[in-house]
Amino acid sequence: MKILTTQLTGLFQRIGKQEEAIEDTARVLAQAAIGEGIIYLAAFGEMEAVAATALDGAEPLPSAARWQPGTELASADRVWILARNDEGAALAQDLAGQFIPFAYLSAETYDNPDADAFLSLGIDKGLLPDDSGGRTVVPHALAALFVYHAVKMDIDEMLGE
Repeated sequence: MKILTTQLTGLFQRIGKQEEAIEDTARVLAQAAIGEGIIYLAAFGEMEAVAATALDGAEPLPSAARWQPGTELASADRVWILARNDEGAALAQDLAGQFIPFAYLSAETYDNPDADAFLSLGIDKGLLPDDSGGRTVVPHALAALFVYHAVKMDIDEMLGE
C-alpha cells in the first residue's frame, strides 16, 4: 500500500505541474456555460468515469451532457474528449472541421494538435512492478478524475466571477 500511495502521489504531483493545460481546458469548457452552450463529454473506455462523475456525481459540472454519435452541436457548445490514447481522434478531426472548440485529455502519451486545449497524462505503463517483470496498476481513470476535479474547480471559479 505504501508503494502505491507513493506512486500515486508522484503521479498527481506530475499532473499538477501541468497547471496551464488544466486552466486552458477549463477556459475552453467554461465558454459553453457562459455562452449558454453545452459542455459535451465524449468519454471513451474507462474515461467514462469522468463523464459519470460530471453528470451524476455529488457536484455535477454545470451545463454538461454526454456526447453521443450524431449529437448536433451549436457554435456555443464545447466538447471535452477523454480517451486512453487516440480513440477520440476522429471526433477531434470532425470538431476541428466544424470549427467547434474542444479540449482533449489523453491518458497515455499522445498529442492532438487540433485541440484548443490538450493534456496528456503520460501514463503509458503500470505504476508498480509485478512478479513477472511487467508493470501493473494503470490508473488512467483515477488520474483523469483528478484532472476533472481541478478543471471543475477552475470552471466554478470562472463562472463565479
